[in-house]
Amino acid sequence: MHAPRKILVVEDDPDISALVELHLVDAGNDVVLSSDGRDGLERALDQTFDLVILDIMLPGVDGLEICRRLRAEKPELPILMLTARTTELDRVLGLEMGADDYLTKPFSVRELVARVKAIFRRIEVFDSQPQPTALTLGPLQIDTDARRVLIDGDPVDLTAREFDLLAFFARHPGRVFTRGQLLDKVWGYTHEGYEHTVNTHINRLRGKLEADPSHPRFILTVWGVGYRFPTTEELTT
Repeated sequence: MHAPRKILVVEDDPDISALVELHLVDAGNDVVLSSDGRDGLERALDQTFDLVILDIMLPGVDGLEICRRLRAEKPELPILMLTARTTELDRVLGLEMGADDYLTKPFSVRELVARVKAIFRRIEVFDSQPQPTALTLGPLQIDTDARRVLIDGDPVDLTAREFDLLAFFARHPGRVFTRGQLLDKVWGYTHEGYEHTVNTHINRLRGKLEADPSHPRFILTVWGVGYRFPTTEELTT
């Protein structure tokens, strides 16, 4: 049995914070609450957490800026963002800033707990399964121990979720995956309506990996189905 996970919840609505804390503690986690963006950012940077749950609309420093800072300084720290139902732009911006997942308000606390469990389950599965420590596919090198990616010898800065998505593709060259399958395998859940989360992360990956993202070499679109990673032969020809 693993030690309790430590979760930072940055949310300025005391009723939501109390409800989230109650259910996350009941699920066996340690929870730290912060109601101010500046305080939440300082805690996230100065302390060690397994997950940050982050509202977008916060006093002091908004959630998008906190997400951006954490991605720059703690790229492997999972972030789950909470967004208002009507602000589609906030959701997209949150994912663009590097959030691993999001929920729209009002949300089911059961759904939140399920998402948190899925994030931790994905981490546990990744850590427990024997994986090749290095993958070389054409100009792309992936070091799974150091969680480092190189293209033609140059380092590429990826978030934790971007790395997991790329590593999953690279372990299955030539195989086509639907968005639903990727949600299940990489995010740890399948939830109808959230497939565009996959699209956003793939677009971000292409922006970081590709010389020309409109003509990708590494993550290829299979129209009407999903995405696939090329075979070694395709990458070297």
